[in-house]
Amino acid sequence: MPNLLITGANRGIGLEFAKQYAAAGWRVFACCRNPEKSGALTQLASQHAGLLSVHTLDVTSFEQIDSLAAELANQEIDLLLNNAGVCFDTHNNGFGATDYAAWMRTFRVNSMAPLKMAETFVRQITRSQQKKIVSITSKMGSIADNTSGDYYLYRSSKAALNMVAKSLSIDLASRGIITAVLHPGWVQTDMGGPNALITVQQSVAGMRRVIAQLAPADSGKFYAYDGKEIAW
Repeated sequence: MPNLLITGANRGIGLEFAKQYAAAGWRVFACCRNPEKSGALTQLASQHAGLLSVHTLDVTSFEQIDSLAAELANQEIDLLLNNAGVCFDTHNNGFGATDYAAWMRTFRVNSMAPLKMAETFVRQITRSQQKKIVSITSKMGSIADNTSGDYYLYRSSKAALNMVAKSLSIDLASRGIITAVLHPGWVQTDMGGPNALITVQQSVAGMRRVIAQLAPADSGKFYAYDGKEIAW
């Protein structure tokens, strides 16, 4: 039975990943900041007793990451899925009105935490069969795709995440670990809004297909949910 460790599993894309992987028979370690406020995830865990467990994890707390790694020290992690992310950009903090404190928080969640997760769980990942680290990024982190500007906080944090994944693909290759970053598409979530182009079910199903097909030659690459490679 393969094991998944996922952050930000309480809603949206993360919740759907947990749902689909559990339904496929994976053991899911689902993490979120406040399990007591995550009714949908708690209900999902009750539906998949023995397969899905809920763990308290605020990815901005590196101490909590270390504690979770100690708790799961004897587990194998086939897939580390860095899904937790934030976007603090608004029309009121664009050029000339940058919220630098919010920018630091954005980087800690979107860019620094995925690297900390990889560093902390690398032993469990190395022991597994699949050995994959996948992080959810965005085309808004693509320099080549940026034709509209703005969103300095979010764009820069995702571009940094992309570089983290690229470096991991080189540094962890000798351990047989495959890394990739995935763009989920414009999805109907709290962040994407109701006018987004695809449902969360379509996005996650597509990304799961991409993840399943990842091979060593794909390590360090940037893919969309439909499998198309995205320019950096």
